[in-house]
Amino acid sequence: MSAFAKASASRSRTLKTVLGGIAIVGVSALVLSGCAAAEEEPAAEPSTETSTEAEAGDFAEITAGERTDLELKVGTILPQSGGLAFLGPPEEAGVALAVKEINEAGLGINVEAIYRDSGDTTTDTATVSVTDLLSQDVSAIIGAASSGVSLTVIDQITGAGVIQFSPANTSAAFTDYDDQGLFYRTAPSDTLQGEVLGNLIAEDGHATLGILALNDAYGTGLAEYTTEAFEAAGGEVVATELFNEGDASFDAQISAVTAENPDAIAIISFDQAKVLTPALVGGGYPGDQLYFVDGNLADFSADFEPGLITGAKGTLPGLDTATLGDFTDRLLEIDPSLTDYSYAAESYDAVMAIALAAYAANSTDPADISSYLRQISGGTGEGETVTDFASAAALIVEGEQIDFDGYSGPITFDEHGDPTDATIGIYEYNEGNTYDRIN
Repeated sequence: MSAFAKASASRSRTLKTVLGGIAIVGVSALVLSGCAAAEEEPAAEPSTETSTEAEAGDFAEITAGERTDLELKVGTILPQSGGLAFLGPPEEAGVALAVKEINEAGLGINVEAIYRDSGDTTTDTATVSVTDLLSQDVSAIIGAASSGVSLTVIDQITGAGVIQFSPANTSAAFTDYDDQGLFYRTAPSDTLQGEVLGNLIAEDGHATLGILALNDAYGTGLAEYTTEAFEAAGGEVVATELFNEGDASFDAQISAVTAENPDAIAIISFDQAKVLTPALVGGGYPGDQLYFVDGNLADFSADFEPGLITGAKGTLPGLDTATLGDFTDRLLEIDPSLTDYSYAAESYDAVMAIALAAYAANSTDPADISSYLRQISGGTGEGETVTDFASAAALIVEGEQIDFDGYSGPITFDEHGDPTDATIGIYEYNEGNTYDRIN
């Protein structure tokens, strides 16, 4: 099960990682709160972030009354091509399912989604897609999945006064980005994933680590936080080699890392892992010495020989499919071909949060929606917890505060648009080159 803790209103919220929790408690690797995990003996000093939860009086009033004729138009820039294309289907299915369920509720708001491609940083696909979506007067754009891609269009989107809401951007660069208060995400910052990954590798008994990382905001940031955590746990990162999106060969980087003979290697990439992994295994690094991350934790059953990466581990934000209940079944009704559900819940919750904020504001103006996003997510520290659109809408019509908790978990947004509660799952590859959650 996942572990979550919430701080009450007016209390500072402190991030703590349950270090050593893999072996000791066997639960979700992260708890964000001001009180959790205080009695654990950590393998390393936890990093901390503190932000002050706003008072209820700091938020706009929710006006009671029925909502009618709200036409909410959202666009998506999710990867239909490029290095993260495997994430596109579950993310788009999550968006489509949320749109379907909101519209079927028949409560005075109709959502239209316009799907466009984000591509990757080797193309200008995202810019073209954003230009098209802005011309269609969308209130929000969901995406991109790649932090690097989002950084190429965030000024274009927020500069137009439109909300950008990513289900998968994890780069820490967005926390303090000058986005005019219009960037939100349901995925946690890589300060969290890096801490979990670094401590996982140390917990597994590895003393030295090599890192192969994509040279962009996502890759370099995650490499940095993984390094900090691993070395704080007593290990040593003996080599870090970067490569660029679109590179055709990684021989030099692989040689430089393996020359240092590290106990383990972390691969921080997108689909470059399909090339990097066989080369590393062939060079003497079997699966149980390899570590993956959310950008490449994928089903490799069609790419690798059986057993190639048995024992390899990886990290991925979000709840496990068992906890999600019938959510995956509903996703399969949208897209029966789905075999991976990465960031589907975060995409679903992004649409739900936008729609509930519009409903609370009784407006589809992006500025109005943005002014209610923290509020409907529980940012006031008050309000009844709700997990579906109809229940939330019923309370809003009564003028009541709500605290929406989605399938990605409690998603309370802080003043930066970051979620203040998060779970990082730990997964292990089996003989079939697919992965199972182990925490």
